[in-house]
Amino acid sequence: MDLTYTDKQNAFREEVRSWLADNVPAEALQTFDTAEGFAAHREWEAKLNEGRWGMVTWPEELGGRACDLIEWLIFEEEYYKARAPLRVNQNGIFLLGPTLMEYGTEEQKARILPKMANGEEVWAQGWSEPNAGSDMAAIRSTARLEGDKYIINGQKTWSTRAVWADWCFGMFRTDPDSQRHRGLTFILVPLDTPGITVRPIPQLDGLPGFAEIFFDNVEVAVENRLGDEGAGWSVAMATAGFERGLMLRSPARFQETARRLVELYRENQAAADSDPAVRDAVMRAYLDAESYCLTTYQTACRLNKGGKIGAESSTNKIFWSELDQNMHATAMSILGARAELLPHAPDARGVGSWLDGWLFAQSGPIYAGTNEVQRNIIAERMLGMPRK
Repeated sequence: MDLTYTDKQNAFREEVRSWLADNVPAEALQTFDTAEGFAAHREWEAKLNEGRWGMVTWPEELGGRACDLIEWLIFEEEYYKARAPLRVNQNGIFLLGPTLMEYGTEEQKARILPKMANGEEVWAQGWSEPNAGSDMAAIRSTARLEGDKYIINGQKTWSTRAVWADWCFGMFRTDPDSQRHRGLTFILVPLDTPGITVRPIPQLDGLPGFAEIFFDNVEVAVENRLGDEGAGWSVAMATAGFERGLMLRSPARFQETARRLVELYRENQAAADSDPAVRDAVMRAYLDAESYCLTTYQTACRLNKGGKIGAESSTNKIFWSELDQNMHATAMSILGARAELLPHAPDARGVGSWLDGWLFAQSGPIYAGTNEVQRNIIAERMLGMPRK
């Protein structure tokens, strides 16, 4: 395993670093769980696209740079080191985008990807339903084909970014007599279509990071189907593989948190040293973040050589979600009672981001497929254990 970068990769890193130094906003943007913050983040996506940084792995004719996955990881490292804004369109660029590359028609790619890259169209997820959370095979929302349109009825919940998004992607049951994985179709739906109602769901902080989407005889053109009818499970599993295994949570995200955790420990070392377990937890967080980075580079090299993401993506998902929880729990221990202060409190002194991160980390073992389900996948598909 060669851990050295080529001259081309080093030059690419310098180009990324230089552009970010000149363009990252001096002040942090408002959270994109507010209308103002969402608009500001959409503008940032447009700014990234001007420099062709919206999604560097995409072909040049679609606004990208035709980078391989190693260069994408380099971009992510510099992006997080620069503490650039979080990506409001991550459902699109990191999940749907790669799926479109694999399953989309040339017309779909040309129509959707450029607007996704520049933030003109922001995407929400339409996975979970009230009785089908991590078990997507239990989906009941229907899409009935009538001529050149699908008529969609049903409900999606926990739809990330749906409050202000323009489109959602999800699975719908197109064969009413089908069961479980069969008879599902992957469909792209404009959220301004008549018959759609979007109802915000407050998070722990009171902001609407999620929403319910209700479909009442919603008409969607058949050209918005991704992949073949009835083959939605295969398409969705490709999307879930990107989500769990590589694109959604790049190692740079956790490496940056680990670096910040080390800084926090040093700033509060006198108090932290009173508990040796805290010091050990900081060291473990840093080592685990680096381990996840090396594993991801290994996966990227395999994919660059034509490999596929398989059931091992479930191990990645468990690892990064629990790593995120552990790092933020360690930060809470270091901060003590101050950890509970809101950002505007007089004595907060920057602890607000740690509290926000800790609250968000609690969702990590749930979204992208609960960790309990992922452990079942590992047991059955990787270890060959029986279902019962």
